Amino acid sequence: MSDYILAIDQGTTSSRAIVFDQAIRAVASGQEEFEQHFPQSGWVEHKATDLLDTALRSCHAALREAGLSGRDIRAIGITNQRETTLVWDKHSGEAVYPAIVWQDRRTARWCDKLRANSDESRIRGKTGLLLDPYFSASKIAWILDNVDGARARAEAGDLLFGTVDSWLIWHLTGGRHVTDATNAARTLLYNIRDGHWDEALLDLFGIPASMLPEVLDSADDFGHCKESLFGKAIPICGVAGDQQAATVGQACFQPGMLKSTYGTGTFAVLNTGKEIVTSGNRLLSTIAYQLNGQPVYALEGSIFIAGAAVQWLRDGLGIINQASETGALARQADPNQNVYLVPAFTGLGAPYWDADARGALYGMTRNTGPAEIAKATLDAVAYQTRDLIEAMRQDWKTAGGVGEEMTLRVDGGMVQSNQTLQGIADILGAPVDRPETIETTALGAAYLAGLQSGLYPDPDSFAQQWRCERRFEPQIDKATRDARYRGWLDCVRRTRSNT
Repeated sequence: MSDYILAIDQGTTSSRAIVFDQAIRAVASGQEEFEQHFPQSGWVEHKATDLLDTALRSCHAALREAGLSGRDIRAIGITNQRETTLVWDKHSGEAVYPAIVWQDRRTARWCDKLRANSDESRIRGKTGLLLDPYFSASKIAWILDNVDGARARAEAGDLLFGTVDSWLIWHLTGGRHVTDATNAARTLLYNIRDGHWDEALLDLFGIPASMLPEVLDSADDFGHCKESLFGKAIPICGVAGDQQAATVGQACFQPGMLKSTYGTGTFAVLNTGKEIVTSGNRLLSTIAYQLNGQPVYALEGSIFIAGAAVQWLRDGLGIINQASETGALARQADPNQNVYLVPAFTGLGAPYWDADARGALYGMTRNTGPAEIAKATLDAVAYQTRDLIEAMRQDWKTAGGVGEEMTLRVDGGMVQSNQTLQGIADILGAPVDRPETIETTALGAAYLAGLQSGLYPDPDSFAQQWRCERRFEPQIDKATRDARYRGWLDCVRRTRSNT
Protein backbone atom coordinates (compact mmCIF):
# COMPACT_ATOMS: atom_id res chain seq x y z
CA MET A 1 0.00 0.00 0.00
CA SER A 2 1.02 3.61 -0.53
CA ASP A 3 1.37 4.58 3.11
CA TYR A 4 4.13 7.16 2.85
CA ILE A 5 4.20 10.90 2.22
CA LEU A 6 7.08 12.64 0.43
CA ALA A 7 7.69 16.21 1.58
CA ILE A 8 9.73 18.60 -0.54
CA ASP A 9 11.27 21.47 1.44
CA GLN A 10 12.79 23.89 -1.05
CA GLY A 11 14.80 26.43 0.96
CA THR A 12 17.07 29.40 0.42
CA THR A 13 20.37 27.53 0.52
CA SER A 14 19.36 23.91 -0.09
CA SER A 15 16.60 21.59 -1.20
CA ARG A 16 15.52 18.79 1.09
CA ALA A 17 13.14 15.87 0.81
CA ILE A 18 11.84 13.81 3.72
CA VAL A 19 9.77 10.63 3.67
CA PHE A 20 7.15 10.34 6.42
CA ASP A 21 5.39 7.10 7.35
CA GLN A 22 1.77 6.45 8.33
CA ALA A 23 2.52 7.51 11.93
CA ILE A 24 3.85 10.89 10.66
CA ARG A 25 7.43 9.93 11.52
CA ALA A 26 10.38 10.88 9.33
CA VAL A 27 12.05 7.71 8.03
CA ALA A 28 14.51 8.99 5.40
CA SER A 29 15.78 12.19 3.87
CA GLY A 30 17.88 13.66 1.11
CA GLN A 31 19.40 17.12 0.86
CA GLU A 32 21.49 19.09 -1.60
CA GLU A 33 22.87 22.62 -1.31
CA PHE A 34 22.97 25.02 -4.23
CA GLU A 35 24.74 28.27 -4.93
CA GLN A 36 23.44 31.73 -4.15
CA HIS A 37 24.48 34.52 -6.50
CA PHE A 38 25.18 38.12 -5.49
CA PRO A 39 25.62 40.11 -8.73
CA GLN A 40 25.51 43.47 -6.92
CA SER A 41 25.37 44.75 -3.35
CA GLY A 42 21.94 43.92 -1.95
CA TRP A 43 21.04 41.65 -4.88
CA VAL A 44 20.45 37.92 -4.25
CA GLU A 45 19.60 35.44 -7.00
CA HIS A 46 19.27 31.72 -7.65
CA LYS A 47 19.63 29.87 -10.91
CA ALA A 48 16.03 28.80 -11.52
CA THR A 49 16.88 25.29 -12.68
CA ASP A 50 18.91 24.69 -9.50
CA LEU A 51 15.71 24.86 -7.44
CA LEU A 52 14.00 22.15 -9.46
CA ASP A 53 17.03 19.93 -10.08
CA THR A 54 18.18 19.83 -6.45
CA ALA A 55 14.62 19.19 -5.28
CA LEU A 56 14.25 16.21 -7.62
CA ARG A 57 17.64 14.76 -6.72
CA SER A 58 16.83 15.14 -3.03
CA CYS A 59 13.56 13.27 -3.55
CA HIS A 60 15.31 10.35 -5.22
CA ALA A 61 17.98 10.30 -2.51
CA ALA A 62 15.30 10.13 0.20
CA LEU A 63 13.47 7.32 -1.58
CA ARG A 64 16.71 5.35 -1.96
CA GLU A 65 17.53 5.78 1.72
CA ALA A 66 14.03 4.59 2.66
CA GLY A 67 14.22 1.63 0.27
CA LEU A 68 11.05 2.83 -1.43
CA SER A 69 9.91 3.70 -4.93
CA GLY A 70 7.40 6.23 -6.18
CA ARG A 71 4.74 3.51 -6.06
CA ASP A 72 4.96 3.55 -2.25
CA ILE A 73 4.16 7.27 -1.98
CA ARG A 74 0.55 8.26 -1.29
CA ALA A 75 1.04 11.98 -1.92
CA ILE A 76 3.57 14.79 -2.09
CA GLY A 77 3.62 17.93 0.04
CA ILE A 78 5.63 21.02 -0.89
CA THR A 79 6.94 23.81 1.29
CA ASN A 80 9.14 26.57 -0.03
CA GLN A 81 11.10 29.74 0.54
CA ARG A 82 8.51 32.47 0.18
CA GLU A 83 8.45 35.71 -1.84
CA THR A 84 11.26 34.47 -4.09
CA THR A 85 10.08 35.37 -7.58
CA LEU A 86 10.26 33.52 -10.88
CA VAL A 87 8.91 34.49 -14.28
CA TRP A 88 8.93 31.89 -17.06
CA ASP A 89 7.72 31.23 -20.57
CA LYS A 90 4.41 29.34 -20.48
CA HIS A 91 5.32 27.36 -23.60
CA SER A 92 8.93 26.32 -22.94
CA GLY A 93 9.03 26.51 -19.14
CA GLU A 94 12.30 28.46 -19.28
CA ALA A 95 12.79 31.24 -16.76
CA VAL A 96 13.37 34.63 -18.41
CA TYR A 97 15.62 35.74 -15.53
CA PRO A 98 17.19 34.10 -12.45
CA ALA A 99 14.99 33.69 -9.40
CA ILE A 100 15.05 36.93 -7.39
CA VAL A 101 15.35 35.83 -3.75
CA TRP A 102 13.23 37.16 -0.89
CA GLN A 103 16.34 38.77 0.62
CA ASP A 104 16.97 40.87 -2.49
CA ARG A 105 16.77 44.67 -2.01
CA ARG A 106 17.22 45.94 -5.60
CA THR A 107 13.73 47.49 -5.68
CA ALA A 108 14.13 49.53 -2.48
CA ARG A 109 14.26 52.89 -4.28
CA TRP A 110 11.35 51.90 -6.51
CA CYS A 111 9.29 50.99 -3.44
CA ASP A 112 10.22 54.30 -1.79
CA LYS A 113 8.92 56.26 -4.78
CA LEU A 114 5.74 54.19 -4.97
CA ARG A 115 5.18 54.67 -1.26
CA ALA A 116 5.45 58.42 -1.65
CA ASN A 117 2.80 58.40 -4.38
CA SER A 118 0.47 55.74 -3.00
CA ASP A 119 -1.70 55.05 0.01
CA GLU A 120 0.34 52.41 1.82
CA SER A 121 -2.36 52.01 4.47
CA ARG A 122 -4.82 50.94 1.76
CA ILE A 123 -2.33 48.41 0.42
CA ARG A 124 -1.70 47.12 3.93
CA GLY A 125 -5.42 46.88 4.60
CA LYS A 126 -5.84 44.55 1.63
CA THR A 127 -2.68 42.47 1.89
CA GLY A 128 -1.58 42.77 5.53
CA LEU A 129 1.89 43.62 4.20
CA LEU A 130 4.15 46.64 4.02
CA LEU A 131 5.29 48.14 0.73
CA ASP A 132 8.76 46.61 0.77
CA PRO A 133 11.22 44.93 -1.66
CA TYR A 134 10.89 41.77 0.45
CA PHE A 135 7.64 40.81 -1.26
CA SER A 136 7.11 39.54 -4.79
CA ALA A 137 5.25 42.36 -6.56
CA SER A 138 8.13 44.79 -7.04
CA LYS A 139 10.38 41.89 -8.10
CA ILE A 140 7.92 40.93 -10.86
CA ALA A 141 7.72 44.55 -12.01
CA TRP A 142 11.53 44.77 -12.09
CA ILE A 143 11.79 41.70 -14.32
CA LEU A 144 9.13 43.00 -16.68
CA ASP A 145 10.87 46.37 -16.92
CA ASN A 146 14.48 45.18 -17.13
CA VAL A 147 14.45 42.00 -19.24
CA ASP A 148 14.30 42.73 -22.95
CA GLY A 149 10.83 42.04 -24.31
CA ALA A 150 9.48 40.69 -21.03
CA ARG A 151 6.66 43.19 -20.58
CA ALA A 152 5.39 42.74 -24.14
CA ARG A 153 5.49 38.96 -23.76
CA ALA A 154 3.66 39.17 -20.43
CA GLU A 155 0.94 41.40 -21.86
CA ALA A 156 0.55 38.94 -24.75
CA GLY A 157 -0.11 36.19 -22.20
CA ASP A 158 3.12 34.29 -22.82
CA LEU A 159 4.78 34.67 -19.40
CA LEU A 160 3.83 33.23 -16.03
CA PHE A 161 4.76 34.31 -12.52
CA GLY A 162 5.10 32.10 -9.53
CA THR A 163 6.68 31.77 -6.15
CA VAL A 164 8.89 28.69 -5.79
CA ASP A 165 5.96 26.33 -5.09
CA SER A 166 4.32 27.32 -8.39
CA TRP A 167 7.60 26.91 -10.29
CA LEU A 168 8.06 23.41 -8.90
CA ILE A 169 4.44 22.34 -9.43
CA TRP A 170 4.40 23.63 -13.02
CA HIS A 171 7.43 21.54 -13.88
CA LEU A 172 6.49 18.49 -11.81
CA THR A 173 3.00 18.29 -13.31
CA GLY A 174 3.84 19.36 -16.83
CA GLY A 175 2.07 22.70 -16.74
CA ARG A 176 -0.41 23.08 -13.82
CA HIS A 177 -0.20 26.75 -12.75
CA VAL A 178 -1.38 26.92 -9.13
CA THR A 179 -0.33 28.11 -5.69
CA ASP A 180 -1.83 28.04 -2.20
CA ALA A 181 -3.28 30.89 -0.16
CA THR A 182 -0.24 31.19 2.14
CA ASN A 183 2.13 31.81 -0.74
CA ALA A 184 -0.30 34.09 -2.56
CA ALA A 185 -0.57 36.16 0.62
CA ARG A 186 3.16 37.04 0.39
CA THR A 187 3.09 38.66 -3.02
CA LEU A 188 1.56 42.10 -2.23
CA LEU A 189 -1.04 41.27 -4.88
CA TYR A 190 -3.50 39.07 -2.95
CA ASN A 191 -6.41 40.44 -0.94
CA ILE A 192 -6.34 38.34 2.23
CA ARG A 193 -9.73 39.68 3.36
CA ASP A 194 -11.64 38.77 0.20
CA GLY A 195 -9.46 35.85 -0.95
CA HIS A 196 -8.56 36.87 -4.51
CA TRP A 197 -5.94 38.60 -6.62
CA ASP A 198 -6.63 42.32 -6.35
CA GLU A 199 -7.14 44.17 -9.63
CA ALA A 200 -6.24 47.57 -8.17
CA LEU A 201 -2.93 46.23 -6.89
CA LEU A 202 -2.17 44.57 -10.22
CA ASP A 203 -2.72 47.93 -11.88
CA LEU A 204 -0.59 49.73 -9.28
CA PHE A 205 2.38 47.40 -9.89
CA GLY A 206 1.77 47.05 -13.63
CA ILE A 207 1.39 43.26 -13.60
CA PRO A 208 -0.93 41.46 -16.10
CA ALA A 209 -3.47 39.19 -14.37
CA SER A 210 -2.75 36.46 -16.94
CA MET A 211 0.62 35.84 -15.27
CA LEU A 212 -0.88 34.75 -11.95
CA PRO A 213 -1.55 31.19 -10.73
CA GLU A 214 -4.87 29.85 -9.44
CA VAL A 215 -5.04 30.01 -5.63
CA LEU A 216 -6.05 26.84 -3.76
CA ASP A 217 -6.32 25.75 -0.12
CA SER A 218 -3.19 24.57 1.67
CA ALA A 219 -4.56 21.01 1.57
CA ASP A 220 -6.00 20.58 -1.92
CA ASP A 221 -5.53 18.89 -5.28
CA PHE A 222 -2.56 20.57 -6.98
CA GLY A 223 -2.20 18.07 -9.80
CA HIS A 224 -0.23 14.86 -10.37
CA CYS A 225 3.50 14.55 -11.00
CA LYS A 226 4.50 13.27 -14.40
CA GLU A 227 4.84 9.50 -14.24
CA SER A 228 8.31 9.71 -15.73
CA LEU A 229 9.67 11.44 -12.61
CA PHE A 230 8.95 8.75 -10.00
CA GLY A 231 7.42 5.83 -11.89
CA LYS A 232 3.95 6.86 -10.71
CA ALA A 233 1.73 9.90 -11.21
CA ILE A 234 1.86 10.92 -7.54
CA PRO A 235 -0.69 13.55 -6.49
CA ILE A 236 0.53 16.80 -4.93
CA CYS A 237 -1.90 17.34 -2.06
CA GLY A 238 -0.37 19.89 0.30
CA VAL A 239 1.39 23.23 -0.21
CA ALA A 240 2.38 26.00 2.19
CA GLY A 241 5.09 28.63 2.44
CA ASP A 242 7.87 27.54 4.76
CA GLN A 243 6.86 29.56 7.82
CA GLN A 244 3.22 28.62 7.51
CA ALA A 245 4.17 24.98 7.05
CA ALA A 246 6.23 25.19 10.25
CA THR A 247 3.22 26.70 12.03
CA VAL A 248 1.21 23.66 10.97
CA GLY A 249 4.05 21.30 11.87
CA GLN A 250 4.24 22.85 15.34
CA ALA A 251 0.48 22.25 15.70
CA CYS A 252 -0.16 25.95 16.41
CA PHE A 253 -3.84 25.60 15.59
CA GLN A 254 -5.25 27.70 18.43
CA PRO A 255 -5.30 31.52 18.59
CA GLY A 256 -2.43 32.79 20.73
CA MET A 257 -0.06 29.93 19.90
CA LEU A 258 3.39 31.05 18.76
CA LYS A 259 6.28 29.49 16.87
CA SER A 260 9.61 30.76 15.59
CA THR A 261 11.73 29.14 12.90
CA TYR A 262 15.50 29.63 12.84
CA GLY A 263 17.03 29.05 9.44
CA THR A 264 18.63 31.48 7.00
CA GLY A 265 16.40 34.08 8.64
CA THR A 266 14.14 33.99 11.69
CA PHE A 267 10.37 34.04 11.40
CA ALA A 268 7.93 34.23 14.28
CA VAL A 269 4.25 33.49 13.63
CA LEU A 270 1.37 34.06 16.07
CA ASN A 271 -1.98 32.41 15.28
CA THR A 272 -4.76 35.03 15.50
CA GLY A 273 -7.59 32.73 14.39
CA LYS A 274 -10.33 34.10 12.16
CA GLU A 275 -9.37 37.70 12.99
CA ILE A 276 -6.95 39.80 10.97
CA VAL A 277 -4.94 41.71 13.58
CA THR A 278 -3.41 44.93 12.28
CA SER A 279 -0.09 45.51 13.99
CA GLY A 280 0.84 48.78 15.61
CA ASN A 281 4.49 47.66 15.52
CA ARG A 282 5.03 47.10 11.80
CA LEU A 283 4.49 43.36 11.98
CA LEU A 284 2.72 41.63 9.11
CA SER A 285 -0.82 40.28 8.97
CA THR A 286 -0.91 37.13 6.88
CA ILE A 287 -2.60 33.76 6.34
CA ALA A 288 -1.29 30.99 8.60
CA TYR A 289 -3.04 28.24 6.60
CA GLN A 290 -6.28 27.70 4.75
CA LEU A 291 -8.45 24.58 4.94
CA ASN A 292 -11.87 24.01 3.37
CA GLY A 293 -11.91 27.55 2.05
CA GLN A 294 -11.48 29.07 5.54
CA PRO A 295 -8.31 31.12 6.12
CA VAL A 296 -6.73 31.18 9.57
CA TYR A 297 -4.80 34.41 10.08
CA ALA A 298 -1.56 35.24 11.84
CA LEU A 299 0.81 38.00 12.85
CA GLU A 300 4.34 37.49 11.56
CA GLY A 301 7.68 39.07 12.24
CA SER A 302 10.49 38.42 9.78
CA ILE A 303 14.21 38.73 10.48
CA PHE A 304 16.32 38.57 7.34
CA ILE A 305 19.58 37.25 8.82
CA ALA A 306 19.97 34.52 11.47
CA GLY A 307 21.62 31.32 10.26
CA ALA A 308 22.99 33.33 7.35
CA ALA A 309 25.19 35.18 9.87
CA VAL A 310 26.67 31.85 10.96
CA GLN A 311 27.35 31.10 7.29
CA TRP A 312 29.14 34.45 7.15
CA LEU A 313 31.38 33.34 10.04
CA ARG A 314 32.23 30.26 7.99
CA ASP A 315 32.39 31.54 4.42
CA GLY A 316 33.12 35.23 4.89
CA LEU A 317 35.43 35.39 7.91
CA GLY A 318 36.66 31.79 7.89
CA ILE A 319 36.68 31.55 11.70
CA ILE A 320 34.73 28.26 11.70
CA ASN A 321 34.75 25.29 9.36
CA GLN A 322 31.16 24.25 9.96
CA ALA A 323 28.12 25.80 11.65
CA SER A 324 28.11 23.30 14.52
CA GLU A 325 31.40 24.78 15.81
CA THR A 326 29.81 28.15 16.60
CA GLY A 327 28.44 27.30 20.04
CA ALA A 328 31.72 25.88 21.35
CA LEU A 329 33.63 28.87 20.00
CA ALA A 330 31.15 31.30 21.58
CA ARG A 331 31.55 29.65 24.98
CA GLN A 332 35.22 30.70 24.92
CA ALA A 333 34.30 34.40 24.67
CA ASP A 334 35.53 36.87 27.29
CA PRO A 335 32.47 37.54 29.52
CA ASN A 336 33.69 41.07 30.22
CA GLN A 337 33.40 42.15 26.58
CA ASN A 338 30.06 43.49 25.38
CA VAL A 339 30.31 42.93 21.66
CA TYR A 340 27.17 43.36 19.55
CA LEU A 341 26.60 42.29 15.96
CA VAL A 342 23.68 43.91 14.14
CA PRO A 343 23.46 41.56 11.12
CA ALA A 344 21.75 43.97 8.72
CA PHE A 345 23.57 42.48 5.74
CA THR A 346 20.47 42.90 3.55
CA GLY A 347 18.71 45.53 5.65
CA LEU A 348 16.67 45.20 8.83
CA GLY A 349 13.36 43.35 8.88
CA ALA A 350 10.59 43.57 11.47
CA PRO A 351 9.87 45.67 13.39
CA TYR A 352 12.26 48.22 11.79
CA TRP A 353 11.88 47.62 8.03
CA ASP A 354 14.97 49.55 7.06
CA ALA A 355 16.14 48.46 3.60
CA ASP A 356 19.23 50.68 3.70
CA ALA A 357 20.67 49.58 7.05
CA ARG A 358 23.85 47.52 6.79
CA GLY A 359 25.58 45.20 9.24
CA ALA A 360 27.84 46.50 11.98
CA LEU A 361 29.92 45.27 14.92
CA TYR A 362 29.98 47.34 18.10
CA GLY A 363 32.02 47.23 21.29
CA MET A 364 35.19 45.67 19.90
CA THR A 365 38.49 46.08 21.71
CA ARG A 366 42.04 45.03 20.91
CA ASN A 367 41.27 41.74 22.67
CA THR A 368 38.18 40.99 20.58
CA GLY A 369 38.65 37.84 18.53
CA PRO A 370 36.75 35.01 16.84
CA ALA A 371 35.13 33.80 20.08
CA GLU A 372 33.59 37.18 20.89
CA ILE A 373 32.35 37.63 17.32
CA ALA A 374 30.81 34.14 17.36
CA LYS A 375 29.05 34.91 20.64
CA ALA A 376 27.78 38.23 19.28
CA THR A 377 26.40 36.39 16.25
CA LEU A 378 24.38 33.97 18.39
CA ASP A 379 23.33 36.75 20.77
CA ALA A 380 21.94 38.70 17.80
CA VAL A 381 19.45 35.89 17.18
CA ALA A 382 18.17 36.24 20.75
CA TYR A 383 17.92 40.02 20.61
CA GLN A 384 16.08 39.99 17.30
CA THR A 385 13.69 37.36 18.67
CA ARG A 386 12.87 39.63 21.60
CA ASP A 387 12.24 42.49 19.16
CA LEU A 388 9.59 40.36 17.48
CA ILE A 389 8.00 38.76 20.54
CA GLU A 390 7.61 42.02 22.44
CA ALA A 391 5.89 43.56 19.43
CA MET A 392 3.61 40.54 19.08
CA ARG A 393 2.66 40.53 22.74
CA GLN A 394 1.67 44.17 22.52
CA ASP A 395 -0.34 43.74 19.32
CA TRP A 396 -2.09 40.62 20.61
CA LYS A 397 -3.01 42.35 23.87
CA THR A 398 -4.28 45.45 22.03
CA ALA A 399 -6.46 43.24 19.83
CA GLY A 400 -8.02 41.67 22.91
CA GLY A 401 -6.18 38.42 22.62
CA VAL A 402 -6.44 36.16 25.64
CA GLY A 403 -4.69 33.03 26.74
CA GLU A 404 -1.73 31.84 28.73
CA GLU A 405 1.60 33.68 28.72
CA MET A 406 3.27 32.92 25.42
CA THR A 407 5.61 29.95 25.32
CA LEU A 408 7.77 29.91 22.22
CA ARG A 409 7.89 26.72 20.14
CA VAL A 410 11.02 26.70 18.00
CA ASP A 411 12.27 24.79 14.99
CA GLY A 412 14.76 24.99 12.13
CA GLY A 413 18.41 24.12 11.72
CA MET A 414 19.75 26.51 14.38
CA VAL A 415 17.69 25.02 17.23
CA GLN A 416 20.01 22.04 17.45
CA SER A 417 22.30 24.45 19.31
CA ASN A 418 21.51 24.37 23.05
CA GLN A 419 23.53 27.55 23.50
CA THR A 420 21.41 29.42 20.97
CA LEU A 421 18.15 28.36 22.62
CA GLN A 422 19.38 29.09 26.13
CA GLY A 423 20.39 32.56 24.96
CA ILE A 424 16.91 33.13 23.51
CA ALA A 425 15.22 32.03 26.74
CA ASP A 426 17.56 34.27 28.76
CA ILE A 427 16.86 37.38 26.69
CA LEU A 428 13.13 36.71 26.37
CA GLY A 429 12.66 35.85 30.03
CA ALA A 430 10.28 33.11 28.90
CA PRO A 431 10.37 29.35 28.24
CA VAL A 432 11.49 28.05 24.87
CA ASP A 433 10.26 24.61 23.79
CA ARG A 434 12.14 22.46 21.29
CA PRO A 435 9.96 19.69 19.81
CA GLU A 436 10.99 16.10 19.25
CA THR A 437 10.76 16.75 15.49
CA ILE A 438 12.65 19.93 14.60
CA GLU A 439 12.08 19.53 10.86
CA THR A 440 8.63 20.99 11.35
CA THR A 441 8.59 22.82 8.01
CA ALA A 442 8.69 19.53 6.10
CA LEU A 443 6.43 17.96 8.71
CA GLY A 444 3.78 20.62 8.09
CA ALA A 445 3.88 20.06 4.33
CA ALA A 446 3.68 16.30 4.84
CA TYR A 447 0.75 16.67 7.24
CA LEU A 448 -1.22 18.83 4.79
CA ALA A 449 -0.64 16.29 2.01
CA GLY A 450 -1.55 13.41 4.31
CA LEU A 451 -4.68 15.21 5.50
CA GLN A 452 -5.88 15.82 1.95
CA SER A 453 -5.07 12.26 0.82
CA GLY A 454 -6.77 10.63 3.82
CA LEU A 455 -3.65 9.18 5.42
CA TYR A 456 -3.39 11.55 8.41
CA PRO A 457 -5.95 12.58 11.06
CA ASP A 458 -7.78 15.86 11.68
CA PRO A 459 -5.83 18.83 13.12
CA ASP A 460 -6.97 18.30 16.71
CA SER A 461 -5.76 14.70 16.69
CA PHE A 462 -2.50 15.74 15.05
CA ALA A 463 -1.96 18.41 17.72
CA GLN A 464 -2.21 15.79 20.47
CA GLN A 465 0.84 14.05 18.99
CA TRP A 466 3.11 17.11 19.44
CA ARG A 467 5.88 16.40 21.95
CA CYS A 468 8.45 18.68 23.62
CA GLU A 469 11.99 17.27 23.55
CA ARG A 470 13.45 19.93 25.87
CA ARG A 471 12.31 23.15 27.53
CA PHE A 472 14.83 25.96 28.07
CA GLU A 473 14.09 28.20 31.06
CA PRO A 474 15.68 31.65 31.64
CA GLN A 475 18.88 31.49 33.71
CA ILE A 476 19.76 35.19 34.10
CA ASP A 477 18.02 37.82 36.21
CA LYS A 478 15.75 40.51 34.81
CA ALA A 479 18.19 43.37 35.46
CA THR A 480 20.96 41.66 33.46
CA ARG A 481 18.55 40.69 30.70
CA ASP A 482 17.19 44.20 30.30
CA ALA A 483 20.62 45.84 30.45
CA ARG A 484 21.91 43.63 27.67
CA TYR A 485 18.80 44.30 25.59
CA ARG A 486 19.12 48.06 26.06
CA GLY A 487 22.64 47.77 24.65
CA TRP A 488 21.24 45.97 21.63
CA LEU A 489 18.59 48.63 21.04
CA ASP A 490 21.26 51.33 21.18
CA CYS A 491 23.33 49.50 18.57
CA VAL A 492 20.29 49.10 16.31
CA ARG A 493 19.56 52.82 16.66
CA ARG A 494 23.09 53.64 15.52
CA THR A 495 22.88 51.18 12.62
CA ARG A 496 19.60 52.33 11.14
CA SER A 497 19.82 54.46 8.02
CA ASN A 498 17.16 56.94 9.07
CA THR A 499 18.65 58.01 12.42
